[in-house]
Amino acid sequence: MASTNDLKNGLVLNLDNELWSVVEFQHVKPGKGPAFVRTTLKHVLSGKVVDKTFNAGTKVETANVDKRSMQYLYADGEDFVFMDLDTYDQIHVSGTTVGTNANYLLPEAEVVVATHEGAPLYIELPTSVMVEVTYTEPGLQGDRSTGGTKPATIETGATVQVPLFITTGEKIKVDTRDGRYLGRS
Repeated sequence: MASTNDLKNGLVLNLDNELWSVVEFQHVKPGKGPAFVRTTLKHVLSGKVVDKTFNAGTKVETANVDKRSMQYLYADGEDFVFMDLDTYDQIHVSGTTVGTNANYLLPEAEVVVATHEGAPLYIELPTSVMVEVTYTEPGLQGDRSTGGTKPATIETGATVQVPLFITTGEKIKVDTRDGRYLGRS
C-alpha cells in the first residue's frame, strides 16, 4: 500500500484487481477545498488510457512488478522465448503480450521483460535498433511524389519509410517506439 502522495511515473497500481501504470500525475491544491491528485493511468494489459482523480493522502494498492533484463532467443509458434541473463531460465511470452514490438525484435536482442506474479505483462525494447534492409525499390532521381521517402522491408519483416538513397543490404537505425527511420550506420 502507498499513499497518493507517493505516486511517480511508471509505478504500477492494483485498482479493482487490474494493473494500471501511472503515466502522468499532478498534485492540485485549489484555493478552496481539499487537495487532490489528478492522474493519467494506462492499463498494463490492454493499453487503455484513463484519467482518474484521487483525494490527497488516499491509500492505493501498488503491484509488485519485476523487471528483468532478458535475451530474446527464438519464436515458438505464437510465443516468443526469452532467457533471463542472470539465472538462464527461459520463459515463453505470448505474441499478444509482445504485440507490435515483434516488428523490431532481433535474435539475441536484450530487452526488459516485466512480470507480475510470474505472468509476463509487457516487454520494453531499446529505444532504437540497427536492422538490415532486406528489400526496397531503387529511388529515382526527381521522384518526390512521396515526400522523399519510400517503403523498405527490414530483416524482421516490418516495413519502414526510408529516404530515397537507402538501398537493399544497408544497415539502418529505427526508432522502436514509432517505427521512424533515424539514420544509417
